[in-house]
Amino acid sequence: MAKLKVATCQFPVSANISRNARTMRKMIGDAAKKKVDIINFPETCLTGYAGADFEGWKDFAWELLKSETETILAAAKKGKVWVVFGSAHPLSKGHRPHNCLYLVNPKGKIHDRYDKCFCTGGDLNSYSPGDHLVVFDVKDIKCGLLICFDLRFPEIYRAYSKKGVQLVLQPFYNARSKGRHVRTVIMRATIQARAATNGIWISAPNASGRHQEWPGIFVTPDGIIESSLKQNRPGFMVNTVDTSKNYYDPSKAYRRRAMRGILHSGTLVKDPRSRDRKGL
Repeated sequence: MAKLKVATCQFPVSANISRNARTMRKMIGDAAKKKVDIINFPETCLTGYAGADFEGWKDFAWELLKSETETILAAAKKGKVWVVFGSAHPLSKGHRPHNCLYLVNPKGKIHDRYDKCFCTGGDLNSYSPGDHLVVFDVKDIKCGLLICFDLRFPEIYRAYSKKGVQLVLQPFYNARSKGRHVRTVIMRATIQARAATNGIWISAPNASGRHQEWPGIFVTPDGIIESSLKQNRPGFMVNTVDTSKNYYDPSKAYRRRAMRGILHSGTLVKDPRSRDRKGL
């Protein structure tokens, strides 16, 4: 049985790349002191969100982004921790960048990159969608990466489930609506449903600030919010993925069958009264 300590972080993401990086380095150092294994930051936490924090990519400070990214890699190496953080990955001329997560290993190297597969209609004005999943192992726990709007597509969680993923690290950016928004109501509930219907842990950090729609959460495989950060307050929390624990999971016995297209439990019966769907 394996255990994995996860730090779920939130802070007010902005277009100020250097300020974002300073906050991230501080959190990496503080979390490393708590002996965490992996640190999970919000979507676009280093760059800020195109279309929300800044207009577009004209005159964007790509060289500054590269140099500050290197400081995050160095902080991961110094803390000897895995780090997942949101950024933008530039493509060739004429193509919009990816809204991405860089996965950094404890040696301070980029281990892989996840590009947001499901971009919103607004996202597509600024970003190019991705086309791949990212699966990796930390301390014998199989992990996967998703971003924000991917939440709306249960198929992508099933794809990870087929690969044996136990923990999904899924950063969000829901931090710009003034007043109550539908996302305030449904986002955490949907995350809980994705965890419970797939029997997985989910670390879901969200960008914070004065208009944070919901605080970052950590959800267990039974769909329970084990821990939550404070609304509009920067900080991080540490939770443990512990595969020795048993969680309520009534669909586990039939999940693989359902994914193979067997959309019932038990054994079907051959009975004319079963086939007669109009009689009493």
